[in-house]
Amino acid sequence: MKRQNHFFPRGRNRKVGSMKIGIIGAGNIGGNLTRRLTALGHEVSVANSRGPETLSALAEETGATPVTAAEAARGARIVVVTVPLKAVPDLPAGFLDGAAEDVAVIDTGNYYPQQRDGRIAAIEDGLTESRWTEQQIGHPVIKAFNGTYAQDILDRGAPQGSPGRQALPVAGDDPAAKQAVRDLIDELGFDTVDAGGLDESWRQQPGTPVYGNQGDADAIVKVLAEASPERTAEWRA
Repeated sequence: MKRQNHFFPRGRNRKVGSMKIGIIGAGNIGGNLTRRLTALGHEVSVANSRGPETLSALAEETGATPVTAAEAARGARIVVVTVPLKAVPDLPAGFLDGAAEDVAVIDTGNYYPQQRDGRIAAIEDGLTESRWTEQQIGHPVIKAFNGTYAQDILDRGAPQGSPGRQALPVAGDDPAAKQAVRDLIDELGFDTVDAGGLDESWRQQPGTPVYGNQGDADAIVKVLAEASPERTAEWRA
């Protein structure tokens, strides 16, 4: 069933001030977000599953502070959770307790049952991937960057108003948290499209037309509307 088009490109022009950002996961997406966000002047703490001592090269390159996963969110206005979905339940209990009261949590995760994560029954039964992550960590999340090529974060950012500026879909239920994430993405050099609430975030999961799409805001609006909730065989356990 197709719904009426309710996806809206962001229209405001706003500069984000320097803030504390915690990144949990230092793989391709987490590493490149660390590189770009430190370059923009943000105070970034970064963690992985192997311990801060394994992040010395990234810290030296970027000036980010290597920490444990339990410490990454301390004082953070934005926390990025960018770990394999199967690892989400293993995140430290209460890791968000020390975050800012109005923290926005970004979930970049994707469910890869055949390739990496194994079967997650609730997702197979129709729960959106980010809603499942939200339930595991006990805090609302904003879904973003999940269908973005890591290299694009480094290479494809452009000034606001640039013709063909790449746009990213952003889904979530908290308007203030969603706006904070959209503002940050704008600062990184990308337009955003409001992709609806978290229960609509299946529109940007693997196998959908927007996944990996490098189009501008108009193109992203179009492919979000064309998405089907039926998960194809490649993306089922």
